[in-house]
Amino acid sequence: MRNGLFIPRMYMRVGSQLRGFALIVLLLGCSLSTHAIDNPDAPDYISDFLNRAQAYERDIQQTAHTTQSYLTAYAAYENFLDQELNTAYRQLIGHLSDEAQQTLKNSQHAWLNYRDKEFDFIVRNWTAEKFGSSAIISRGDYRTQLIKDRVMLLLQYLRNY
Repeated sequence: MRNGLFIPRMYMRVGSQLRGFALIVLLLGCSLSTHAIDNPDAPDYISDFLNRAQAYERDIQQTAHTTQSYLTAYAAYENFLDQELNTAYRQLIGHLSDEAQQTLKNSQHAWLNYRDKEFDFIVRNWTAEKFGSSAIISRGDYRTQLIKDRVMLLLQYLRNY
């Protein structure tokens, strides 16, 4: 009996288990939503990068709908992203200790291997035979998104310095 009511023990255990489960979910949610503390005085590298990228993204959206136009627009965007990647990498590595620099170099080397394997998959999967003329757009979009994501990550790291 509890508070004058008869509550079987089984239901009391289930209630405690549910409270425990709810607590775990709450704590997990809080821990997943935490981020590194950024330097509030650091330049806003990410917004600056996204603003520069908008011109290339707009060119892709507004291009003439021909295969060659898409190839040209995505190649220009990919070239821009490669330059941004190299700039972000150089800026970040300049802030790191010798040990952290070596770790970042190893990470970047591994990422480049990953990128090359992804590019190979993209080329082999999104073929004109399977996807028609949209294969060019898919290839360009997946390739550029892969590089853009890495640039964003390096810039997020850079916000700490």
